[in-house]
Amino acid sequence: MNLLFKALNDQTRRQILELLKEKDLPAGAIADAFDISKPSISHHLDILKQANLVSSKKHGQFVVYSLNTTILDEVFQWIINLKNKE
Repeated sequence: MNLLFKALNDQTRRQILELLKEKDLPAGAIADAFDISKPSISHHLDILKQANLVSSKKHGQFVVYSLNTTILDEVFQWIINLKNKE
């Protein structure tokens, strides 16, 4: 869960998640939405993958990223259970 909170602690990574909420996107399209270098976007995507917030699939020469909501469901359930212990 530490990786998850580390990933969510960055504004750029949160913005990437917002983009992926709308639809799956190739890495190039994600990079085009930001005014930072492509290697920096790649680093952010790697952190999001390590936290299981996104998944990727290779389609030809493109890598397409998708939002993984399963991990978010687990976190929400953990928070609800924690809150209910009051």
